Amino acid sequence: MNPLTTHAFDLPERLAAKADPALIAADERHFAAVARCLEQSVAELTDRLDAERRAPGGLGRQAMDRDAEVHRLTARLRTLRRFGLDLCLGRMVGADGTGPVYVGRLGLTDSSGARLLVDWRSPAAAPFFGATHADPMGLASRRRYRWTGGRISDYWDEVFAEDALAGHAALDDRSAFIAGLGATRSPRMRDVLATIQADQDAVIRAGSRGALVVDGGPGTGKTVVALHRSAYLLYSDPRLGHRRGGVLFVGPHQPYLGYVADVLPSLGEEGVRTCTLRDLVPEGAGAGPETDPEAARLKSSAGLVRAIETAVRFYEEPPTEAMTVSTPWADIPLGPDDWAVAFESAGPGAPHNEARDQVWEELLTVLADKHDGDTAPETLRAALGRDRDLRAAFDRAWPLIEAADLVGDLWTVPAYLRLCAPWLAPQDVRRLQRADPRAWTVSDLPLLDAAR
Repeated sequence: MNPLTTHAFDLPERLAAKADPALIAADERHFAAVARCLEQSVAELTDRLDAERRAPGGLGRQAMDRDAEVHRLTARLRTLRRFGLDLCLGRMVGADGTGPVYVGRLGLTDSSGARLLVDWRSPAAAPFFGATHADPMGLASRRRYRWTGGRISDYWDEVFAEDALAGHAALDDRSAFIAGLGATRSPRMRDVLATIQADQDAVIRAGSRGALVVDGGPGTGKTVVALHRSAYLLYSDPRLGHRRGGVLFVGPHQPYLGYVADVLPSLGEEGVRTCTLRDLVPEGAGAGPETDPEAARLKSSAGLVRAIETAVRFYEEPPTEAMTVSTPWADIPLGPDDWAVAFESAGPGAPHNEARDQVWEELLTVLADKHDGDTAPETLRAALGRDRDLRAAFDRAWPLIEAADLVGDLWTVPAYLRLCAPWLAPQDVRRLQRADPRAWTVSDLPLLDAAR
């Protein structure tokens, strides 16, 4: 834990003008309050954690709740001990004269209920990252701090209103962002949160419905944005968090994931799971490198993914002939149109094997709706589900797929590959063929995942 001190500023001689008490005295007073609150919070959390660990574990849900509380308290305590006053990223002053509001890696409230730090992921902190001169978002000024060894070694002010200049701001010819990029970085880039800019913040706080693609060249901040977005979603999305959904961060290799695991706690989150692409499919552990660069290029193309989708659709063929399903109460006709209705229930993009149960249940619903008797619905569905002819017809129409067999066949049966990917040139078909269908390479892994 960085040592707590009531003297937060340690500005070098060349920045003597910024050490003017008129500029930093209010911050010093606020940081003194933060220091006292942090010491009290650490002591209280330590006592609560000890009490939880000594408490009886209980059974079932009670044990799960206790373990979850121990995990929550441990994570919070670890973060508070890891940082000190440098939990604070900066402050902002409202154009209406309110503030200053101090933004932190975590929220912090003292014993009287006064909010000392606003969590950077909360809506109240959004202007700190999103305000621009074109859209100040209600701010008069914003100050960002640079921390070195637990003390402020520099700070930058940005003003959005003329009356915010006099006696309140130390203007610099470099923005905090440019200064942050030009400064010596640690390998973990721990303090990058303080340099998040409006366009990056817009991506971080974007809605979580549907896919979000962030495209950019090397060094443009994609990883930084992805890490902050993970922490933000866990904080703000009601579908995530305690005993609900989570975030899976997929990286290219373990050293990269080590970096991710180090940075995320500094953003206030430890609940993100990480893995490499190899970890997503069973074949990943034994997959070797793709030695042919052209084969790797072909397998990474969207066209090969479409070929997998085509191959999967060959296993989704509704019967074209009518049949009759017998029950103890009546015979129910089942025609091609009924099969089509059931197949459409899967929806576009649904994984084949995962959609199988949904299609089966819809097929039973279609049959039950055609029954005119007064048999209880659950009794009728149970009888339909036991019909061997119906089950056999369904297994032929929508069988379970073994992804390894499907992809392996593409690499060993040229005619099958040409059927699924007719746009491939003959030399490309030959290039993708191999003697052992299960000699998996890392380039096969996304295709294996797509086939499931």
